[in-house]
Amino acid sequence: MKSLKFLAAAMLSGAVATAAFAQDITVGVSWSNFQEERWKTDEAAIKAALEAAGAEYISADAQSSSAKQLSDVESLISRGADALIILAQDSAAIGPAMDAAANEGIPVVAYDRLIEDLRTFYLTFDNVEVGRLQAAAVLEAAPEGNYVMIKGSPTDPNADFLRGGQQEVLQEAIDAGKVNIVAEAYTDGWLPANAQRNMEQILTAQDNNVDAVVASNDGTAGGVVAALTAQGMEGIPVSGQDGDHAALNRVALGTQTVSVWKDARELGRQAGEIAVELAKGTQITEMDNTVKFVSPGGNQLTARFLAPNPITRDNLNVVVDAGWISKDALCAGVPAGTVEVCG
Repeated sequence: MKSLKFLAAAMLSGAVATAAFAQDITVGVSWSNFQEERWKTDEAAIKAALEAAGAEYISADAQSSSAKQLSDVESLISRGADALIILAQDSAAIGPAMDAAANEGIPVVAYDRLIEDLRTFYLTFDNVEVGRLQAAAVLEAAPEGNYVMIKGSPTDPNADFLRGGQQEVLQEAIDAGKVNIVAEAYTDGWLPANAQRNMEQILTAQDNNVDAVVASNDGTAGGVVAALTAQGMEGIPVSGQDGDHAALNRVALGTQTVSVWKDARELGRQAGEIAVELAKGTQITEMDNTVKFVSPGGNQLTARFLAPNPITRDNLNVVVDAGWISKDALCAGVPAGTVEVCG
């Protein structure tokens, strides 16, 4: 599907070919869904990077359906994609899409979620470290007590990466008898409603005898906080990640302990730039600033990991100063004098 554009580019020579090449590139992005606030931020960053390179952006939203994502990828290929960025809905089901791309010689960036395939460039934040940071913040706030682990989607490898990092931090306190994990549950589709339902059921089973919750992202944290609030248990330590605006406001209000901020603007920018370079013909193994990552399936993938940043009430100024959230949005409803950045 991309042959006509690449043949045309190949017929050019010298500086003319170099200047025209990026303008002839189309990058297709397959989104798993747009339910999370952050994906719109990622998309804007990808679009900006492609525009700066003179490349075209096309996309499709799988709407949380792994079957639709397969047809979406086929559609993006037929529409002329020269490189693909895929946020996989189900890493175990995405294989046929990878085969379809490989058959057309189209490189793939596995965006933020692992795809177990040597043909991908894996771009994400260090999700094990995110898990460590989540657990560390909650453990500092609640060094003893009954813990609940609200995990991510069972179809997303990140859920287990996060859980592994969380366990690393909590293990010493568990061994010392200070922390007791009384329940844990995956959250289908990362849906806040599912997280809320899981938390409600756990609270019922535990007769509300819960002291802390390690929730794996801000969406699930929102569901957890809603369940806790319904029981008059606001203020119990709860973790999250992504820097969702609602979550950062919860941190300022004191109903969420930490949101591990992953600057999606930087991730999106790098994804766009990587996709363009791969579409130009740079090999995955030739990319700069990469590491070799051995996946749970034993594959050695070329990857780039960005560093996350835990945001608590003590450093909320970081996200305001970075222009990630306005002071007004962050401080909505926050009593004066309770948080420094809110005045």
